[in-house]
Formats: sequence, structure tokens, C-alpha cells
Amino acid sequence: MAEIHYLISDASKKVDVESHVLRYWEDELELAIPRNEMGHRYYTEAHIRLFQQIKELKEKGYRLIATGEMGIGNTTTSSAVASVLLGLDPAAVTGKGAGLSDSGLQQKIRTIKRGIELHKPDPSDGLDVLSKVGGFDLAGLAGVFLGGAIFRIPVVIDGFISAAAAAAAVAINETAGGYMLAAHVSAEPAGRKMLDFLGKKPAIEAGMCLGEGTGAVALFPLLDMTLAVYERMSTFEDIEIDEYKPL
Repeated sequence: MAEIHYLISDASKKVDVESHVLRYWEDELELAIPRNEMGHRYYTEAHIRLFQQIKELKEKGYRLIATGEMGIGNTTTSSAVASVLLGLDPAAVTGKGAGLSDSGLQQKIRTIKRGIELHKPDPSDGLDVLSKVGGFDLAGLAGVFLGGAIFRIPVVIDGFISAAAAAAAVAINETAGGYMLAAHVSAEPAGRKMLDFLGKKPAIEAGMCLGEGTGAVALFPLLDMTLAVYERMSTFEDIEIDEYKPL
């Protein structure tokens, strides 16, 4: 079992894990494990827990993972993360979330600005951003995306909040981006901006803003249909039609 030490800092609680498992993840999968000032590997506790869960899912035969969340107030932390990673003013990436009034939206924007000014997250350090203006939920989701890369399982991005976590994961290690699929583009102001940051094109554009994993699972039947067409659709040769040749 890995030896776990809790490193308490002003920003967050981190887990310093020195084990053959993390060395395997780093050496064999070419993932650069972040290190603290002493050169030790670390991930947030949320990441470590999610890595283990994804490992168990792969062992059970799962080949695709959907992300999603349910909460109140986490579009605020997601907008803060988006503002930092995109280098944009909070007003450009913040929406009304679950239904704020105009005055409530302005208060939300002011709160995000104060949080960023107070904690000064480093946009080049995904862990720093998560620990200073993110939340445990975003850290956990980021762990899912990183775990997908570690165990080579595609992970579906749901809406804005999942996309913010995905962006933080890429800021931690860009390899994670290669294992992400964008289900849809959120109606939140930063929805498309986050997907552009990730270099992802959404399969669905329907103005969705519910979240809770609904958009992610909406992609599943489309993937099933696509695979069915790819595997079973008749070819020109099968139905005795001459192959099309450009003139």
C-alpha cells in the first residue's frame, strides 16, 4: 500500500504518494506527475480516489466514462477557473447559473473577481487554480479526466462545469486532453470558450444548460449508432453499385 502524507498549505490539502503505482503511471504512460518543492509527486486527495475508481471500472470492462455533477453555486467556482485559465475577465465567462437575477449576476462576478485577486492562482498550474478558486467537486472531476488518460479510457465532458474541470486537468497534464470527448456545448457564456480551449468540437448543440450528466449520456446513443453504421452499413460492392469516382 502506498504511504500517504498529508501536506497542509494555505491553498489546499495535498496527498504526497510515493508508490510503484504512481511510478508506473508516470514512467509507462509518459505522464508527468506534478511535484512539490521537494521534488515529491503529489495529487489532490480527490484525484487519488478517482484514479482508483477508474482503475476498478476498467477492470470491470467499462470502455467509456461520462462526467457530470449536481450542485448549487459551482458555476461560480467554474467561472473562476475559466477566467484564470482563459485569461479573461470574469464578466466574460460568468452566467446566471441556476437562475440569478441581474443584480445577483453582478454580485457573482464581483465575488469571483475578489477571489482571484485575493488568492492569485497561477494559470500555468492546474492544481494551483483548483485549490485556490475551484472546489472539491472540480478536483474530483479533474481526477476523472486524468484517470481516463492514465488507464486509456475515453471520458465524456458534460457541460460547463465538467469542461472547467477538464481544462484544469489539461493544465495539470495536457496528455489528458487526448482522452476527452465533448458531448455538447453549454449555454453558459464560457461553454464554447472552454471547448475551444480544449480543442474540442461538441457533438450536440442544443442550448443545454441543465448539466447533471444529462448531456454526456445523450452522446452515448449517437456513438452506438455511429458504430453500428460503421460496422454494418453495406458497401457499394455489397449492393453492386459502381464505386464513386470524382470527375
